[in-house]
Amino acid sequence: MDEKYLIKNTTKEERIRIVDEALGNLEGSCDGCMRGVLSMYDPYIEGTMELYECNAAFRRGFVQEDADRSGLKGSSCAMD
Repeated sequence: MDEKYLIKNTTKEERIRIVDEALGNLEGSCDGCMRGVLSMYDPYIEGTMELYECNAAFRRGFVQEDADRSGLKGSSCAMD
């Protein structure tokens, strides 16, 4: 992780810009589909969770939901 993205090295405004640029700020053309993805970064923007922690938390939830749906034990995520 590049230290320039850590909470201690950024302002709230910079963190908003980092998230917007990483996801491609789609304000004008968004139909609401990105709302859930954007909200997962709220803790980073607010300074309570590092960016890598937000990503890890999302991934844990995604993998668990996938395993629950398929009845599998462990991960069926192709990213593992």
